Amino acid sequence: MRYNSIMTLMFKIKHYLLSAFRELFLYHHSSLEFRAKLFAALITANEEDRECEYELVQKAGMAIYNNEDRANSLKLTTMEFVKKAQADNGVAHDDLIDNIIKDLKEVPRYAKKIDTSLLEPLMKCHKNEDTHIYQTRILELFNRLKEEYSSK
Repeated sequence: MRYNSIMTLMFKIKHYLLSAFRELFLYHHSSLEFRAKLFAALITANEEDRECEYELVQKAGMAIYNNEDRANSLKLTTMEFVKKAQADNGVAHDDLIDNIIKDLKEVPRYAKKIDTSLLEPLMKCHKNEDTHIYQTRILELFNRLKEEYSSK
């Protein structure tokens, strides 16, 4: 039991340091943040985030990076964006979408990082039909943005 407490504390310290110094410690941190915004935008379309969604983000992170540390960083960064949006700390849901569009305007190559096949499984974490429709519209927007900015 003591080992688990120590490991939990170490993980929290590592997460705090990565959050505070993401630019220094993570290679291509802005790319990871862009992907985290995509996941967060879909998650915050649902009234309540659940562990199911974060497990799927972790799984997607492993598929993208094939590196557990990067996958964990994606998950934790996504969680940060979701918490900020839920607290309406200047990054509400609509602001996330606006931020994604702004990022694409500034760095069009990020369009290649939009992979809706990795985002779609998040829609299975709830049963609410309205949320499902809203998330479907967000995915359609992401596909349009990908098409529009891939050619630039």
